Formats: sequence, C-alpha cells, structure tokens
Amino acid sequence: MAAVVTRFAPSPTGYLHIGGARTALFNWLYARHTGGKFLLRIEDTDRARSTPEAIEAILDGLTWLGLHWDEDPVYQFARRERHAEVALKLLDEGKAYYCYASQEELAEMREKARAEGRPVGYDGRWRDRDPSEAPEGVKPVVRFKSPNEGETIIDDQVQGKVRYANKQLDDMVLLRGDGTPTYMLSVVVDDHDMGVTHAIRGDDHLTNAARQIQLFEAIGWTPPVYAHIPLIHGADGKKLSKRHGALGAEAYRDLGYLPEALRNYLIRLGWGHGDHEILPIEEAIKLFDLDGIGKGAARFDFAKLDAFNGHYIREATDSHLVENVLPFIEKKIGRAVREEELGQLTNVMHALKLRAKTLIDLADGADFLFLERPFPLNEAAAKIMTDDARKTLGQLLPALAAAEDWSVEGLEAVVKAFAEQAELKLGKVAQPLRAALTGSNVSPGIFDVLAVLGREESLKRIGDNAKA
Repeated sequence: MAAVVTRFAPSPTGYLHIGGARTALFNWLYARHTGGKFLLRIEDTDRARSTPEAIEAILDGLTWLGLHWDEDPVYQFARRERHAEVALKLLDEGKAYYCYASQEELAEMREKARAEGRPVGYDGRWRDRDPSEAPEGVKPVVRFKSPNEGETIIDDQVQGKVRYANKQLDDMVLLRGDGTPTYMLSVVVDDHDMGVTHAIRGDDHLTNAARQIQLFEAIGWTPPVYAHIPLIHGADGKKLSKRHGALGAEAYRDLGYLPEALRNYLIRLGWGHGDHEILPIEEAIKLFDLDGIGKGAARFDFAKLDAFNGHYIREATDSHLVENVLPFIEKKIGRAVREEELGQLTNVMHALKLRAKTLIDLADGADFLFLERPFPLNEAAAKIMTDDARKTLGQLLPALAAAEDWSVEGLEAVVKAFAEQAELKLGKVAQPLRAALTGSNVSPGIFDVLAVLGREESLKRIGDNAKA
C-alpha cells in the first residue's frame, strides 16, 4: 500500500480562517498518524485576489499552530502550463471539446433553465458540433465531455457513499478563452502529480469531488480517497461568522490563546475518541483516524475554547508562559521588560496562571509588577482604602519592616499574627494591603505579591497609602 500523502490547499485571498486551520490540522494529523507526508499547495490561480500578504498570513498561521509541511509549498499558478497540457491531451482524445458559446448565450441559457425549473448549467450545444461552424473572432473555451448516463459515486470516508446522477453535472470548463486552466482541472492535475492519496476538506467540496472523479477517470488516473468534513457553525447553530469566531489564526494569537490549546480545541471540533477532551498532540497523533470525524456540523464555542486555554495555561511551565506573555506585557507598558522584572514575572507566574484563561489575563494579572510609584488606585481599590484601612496599614508597616523571613510563608505568619493581635479578620488587613501594593482589588495571593515585589518596594508602596 502506498504511503499516505495529504495536502492542505488554501486560496491566498485572506487570512488562515478557523475552518481552514481545522482542515489543515486534520490533514496534518492523518499524515503523522500514518507515517505519511503532509503537503501544502497554495491555490493562487485567482490572480486578482491572491496576495503575497495572504500567503504570508497562511504560512505564519500554520507555523504558529505547529503544522509544519514536509516539502516546499506548491504554487498552483506556476504549474499552469502543465495543467493546460493535460486539457489539450483530453481534447486530442475526444474527451474534451472547444465551446464557442458567448457570454450572452450562456446568460440566456441560465435564464431559460431557471424559468423551466431545471438545474442551471451548460446545455452541451457545442459538444458534438463541428468546429468549422465556429463564429469568427471568438476565443473558445475547452470543456470536458462529462458522461451523460449513469452516476458518479464518491465513496467518502466521512459522508459514506454519495451519488450524483451524471445528467446533473454539466460539461465543465477546463481552459478559459485565454488558455488559462480552471480551478477544477488544476486541482486534479496537482493532486495526481503531488501523489496525494487522501483529500480531507470541507463538505462544501462534495460536488467538486464528483466532477473531479470524472476527470481523474477520463485521464486514466486514480482519484484520492475523499473525506469531506462538515463545516463549523456558531454556538447558535448558524453559519460561522466573525461574531462567532470566524477569525484568522493570527487573531486567536492576538486574543491570547496558546497554539496548543487552539489545536486541541480544533481537534475536538468535529472529531471524537471516547471521552477524551484534553489531547496532547502526541496522543492525538496516535489516536486520530477518519472514522472519528462526525457527520454533523461542529459548533464553535468561545467559552469552551477559554476552558481549554485555561487548562493549558495551568499545565504549562512558568518559563513557557513568560515567553508567550512577554509581547502582551511589552505592548501594554510600551517598553521592554527589564531583567529584574523578568525574574519577578517568572517567580510569580505560578500564582498568576491559576485563574487566567488567556495570555491577556496573565498580562493583566502581572500589571502590579510594572507600576511606577506613586500610582492611582482603581475604583474598587479606592473604596477599600478607607481611613480605617489606612490606619491599619500604618500599624502593619513596622511589623512587616521587622520581618526576618521575607518569604511567602514568613510574610503570611507576620500578617496573620498582626491581624490576631489587632483583633481584625484577615480580610480587613489583606484587602487594603492588596490595594496598596497593586492599585487593584484583584491580584494573585497577597503573600506572593509581597514576596515577589521584595521588601523595599513593598514597604514603599504600603507607606504611600498608610496613615500614622
């Protein structure tokens, strides 16, 4: 049996959207699962809409997700002469023909079909006509002589057997009047020449598969095994839009999602294996098969993605999170993070990551490290900082200044002893302490904050808010 070769074939007319990312992931997983190859083909035949920026965005998105392709990308437009060569061979063999129908004739044909309630398609008027009847000055297209009788069957790995009556499929154009190949021809030739054994793609390509199978058979090539994945819908069951999460991969990166979390979420979006939810990539490679792909449309749900991301943040090493969160912090503070701050960030990461769902949450949680004294209190912190609270801080200050052990445990012992002696609940001490140290009513554990800020900075911040 030939080694498995899969391919991801985006059109570079925009970013790598979430549906495309999942298609790429399924192709990559299947290739890795079977020990095969994952290839990348850029379908840039639409010259008006294909841009270098879009190609860059697609390559960046795949790289960020960790979906590395195994050979240099194939650019479809660069292979147009090869595509045309195959069409001309079909023409020589009588399996294709020149069609001289004008745009006006085609429009009239469509209108008539609509009026009669028939499928809108080409009526075959040049299929058996002699080219000597051709009107002068018209550049003909080359059309495929599609079989009129019987049916074309797609033995799909997800959808099962899908049948199309051949009379429903009209004679598609292979070469345009200017000699350029069409998408349908280019895909068939490229899939064959690249040795693609499995085409895993969205189920909006099902009709294309029927046409492509006809073309493969006419040329005498074996079509790949098809697996058409249902599209992704929003949480409300409607077609995915930007409101639902139809964003580019780079947008998810900017929203603070880890690539490993988005990857895991996309694996579970339309593919299942028992009760497995959290699937590290090594395990996903071992388990992934086409049988696990569901037939129904998957629903994209940001709340679930957040839950996955929160899990991966909690499980990640502190150094991995520091590396990933730095760009978010530096964008917020408008400068590079200093070396001593980097150490503080690493030391407090174990506490920051407990509640964070995104890297933006992590960056927000680390705000207190980068405050320049004197700093204002947020609205909730300002309410906490009553006169009584300031007096409490003034009384606590000498006890903290005298602390011999400036560690989380040592500081906790000092503050608890002070609260007990002052006959105050711990919250009555911890809340104003948090406000003074962070300018906020929300932060990591207050003893972690004290420990990471260090003795000198902590005492200065408390002193700024304390009352004798």
